[in-house]
Amino acid sequence: MDIPFLVEQIRRLRLALYQQTNTTKLLTGKQLTWALQSRQVERLADAEFSVYSQFGDDGIIQYLLQKIDIKNQIFIEFGVENYNEANTRFLLENNNWSGLVIDADPVNVKAIRQSQNYWRHDLTAVCSFVSAENINQLILDAGFQGEIGLLHIDIDGNDYWLWQAISAVRPTVVIVEYNSLFGVERSITVPYQADFVRHAKHSSGLYAGASLKALHQLAVEKGYRFIGSNSAGNNAYFVLDEFAGSLPALTCEQGYVAAKFREHRDEQGQLTFTRGVDAIEAIRGMPVFNTQTQQLEAF
Repeated sequence: MDIPFLVEQIRRLRLALYQQTNTTKLLTGKQLTWALQSRQVERLADAEFSVYSQFGDDGIIQYLLQKIDIKNQIFIEFGVENYNEANTRFLLENNNWSGLVIDADPVNVKAIRQSQNYWRHDLTAVCSFVSAENINQLILDAGFQGEIGLLHIDIDGNDYWLWQAISAVRPTVVIVEYNSLFGVERSITVPYQADFVRHAKHSSGLYAGASLKALHQLAVEKGYRFIGSNSAGNNAYFVLDEFAGSLPALTCEQGYVAAKFREHRDEQGQLTFTRGVDAIEAIRGMPVFNTQTQQLEAF
């Protein structure tokens, strides 16, 4: 038996299957994008569909492209892993946007650079652990600055602090992950720690990110309008006021969505599938930073 020959045949079959599946997903995404033009969208969730996004964010982004005149078709996304599942990949493949993706794992970045997308499209992949101290230089060193179309921040930790620090680019649309377990009443985030890793900080994995109210406050300071959240209750959408047009500005209460996914882990790192209202007790009393009072307090 020629083992190397069999290994090569399996590799080719897997590649062919991947390409066929990807082509089907792209065609489906294009049809769903076209259908958005005639769909009645009263809230962002009405536009949702998923091609490469974990939840329905691909559809929301395509809907916003139909509502906003975005001249600089450039995106930046943090924490993309190997880019198989990401909120900007459909933008890259369907709309042919240029972009920068950043991930801290060199294996993930190597996989991205070896993918067909890396030569078919204008994509830059950078390997780095991002922090408030290095994010602007990372963006500038990669050749990006000024006006861009979209920024997506999802690092499960210092999300608020990263957005606060970013000045190298001015995105028209900003998507930031929020922690719905932090509720809608308090303007809070995890205290800044440059090397924050959520599962290292607390075994449950729930002690991370910021409340929607904290992000809403920061958005207003930066000149953005909150236009809603995805139905999964983890991504909040903001648009620069000058480009938002008829998109309604929502209050936190109007746009907040409580997440139903169950991420709680036990001390051995195993998922417990505990619902949010019960899992939240695992982080009760942990320190949080109130962005309104500028003080630490207990969650």
